[in-house]
This record gives sequence, structure tokens and C-alpha cells, in this order.
Amino acid sequence: MGHLLLVRHSTTESSAGGRNLGQGSDPPLTDDGRQLAGLLGTRLAQELAEMPIADLRLVCSPAKRCRETLAAVAAGIGSNREAEVESGLLEIDYGAWEGLTADECWARDPELRAAWERDPYVISTPEGESGRDVAARAFPVFDALEAWLAEDLARGVLVVAHNHVNRLRLTALLEWPMSSYRRRVSQDPAAYSIIGVRADERIVRRLNVRPR
Repeated sequence: MGHLLLVRHSTTESSAGGRNLGQGSDPPLTDDGRQLAGLLGTRLAQELAEMPIADLRLVCSPAKRCRETLAAVAAGIGSNREAEVESGLLEIDYGAWEGLTADECWARDPELRAAWERDPYVISTPEGESGRDVAARAFPVFDALEAWLAEDLARGVLVVAHNHVNRLRLTALLEWPMSSYRRRVSQDPAAYSIIGVRADERIVRRLNVRPR
């Protein structure tokens, strides 16, 4: 089967501090984040050595943190293939919650935060997006990549995207309720998941594996 390797970007100052990082800012990786991305490249090189992949595409969100993570991984796996940048893979737009911690969101909008916690797929962040909005632009990107994989089982795609984007796609593949995507699927910085792809089948073979 073809393989989709789905990665969350490595650590930024905002993610290390527990602050919402969506589309409102575009920070680089921290020094620790770059080191962790390097470890991820080593780990994925080991994973890829066990897969019969003859053609590996590299795809990422336009965000700097994703592009830097992908560059480190590409170096680790020995690929000089040009990255394909997909704007549909951008992180959720947090709107007025951009840069806030969870506690600060609760203090600012307690009723909305409670509703969002119950169903972040339907409920939007203030002046931002819902999980459904993210899926509407991200899922067509994944659908196209998976269709390409299914055409030739010696193909692979490595995607570096974001917390909400990856959780949403994995929740859909696992056929869990979309309202539960934040509760049931974790995405640690620089963690990866592996999805096996055939024409009529998607199998989550690894889920949120940390590189260390």
C-alpha cells in the first residue's frame, strides 16, 4: 500500500508556552524545536527504510514552522525534493483567541469556550474558524494526495501540518465522531502518524509517535 506520513510541526515559543498559535502570527521554531525536528528526520529515515517507497513527495503548510520542520526532516531522510506548499493545510484561525492560553480564553469568553469544548467541529472561535471550516479546506488536499497514493502502491507522501488539521483528518480516518477530535486524538510537537492507503482502504498504522 501507499503511505502517508503525517507530521505536526516542531516546537515554537508559543506552543511551548501553551498559547494558541493559528494564522495570526508566523514564528520560527525554537532551538529545541530545531533539534527535535532533526531527531524526527532520523526517526522517519528508519521508518522509510522499511517501506517500499520509490517516489516520496514532500508537502507542507505555508507556515514557517512547518516549512522549517520539513526542511529538517528532508535533510534527515536524505531528500532534496522540492516541497509542495498547500495553503489549505494552514492551522485553524483562532480569531480573537490567537495568542491566548486556555485559561485566558475561559476568562474572556466562558460561555463560548464551554460550547467550543463540547463541539469544536461545529462551534467557531470568536472571529475565527470551526473545525468544520478547517476540514472544508484541508480535506480536499488530503483527498487528492491519497488518490495519488492509491494509483501506485510504491508511492509515499510526507505532510507537515498543524495540530487541528492533523487531528481532524485522523479522527475522520478512524471514523470517530468529529466533535471529539480535540479529546480523542493527540498531536505532540514533531510527532508523526502513518496512514496506509489503498484504493478503497485507509489504515492508521501509527498514531502520534514522538521522535524521542
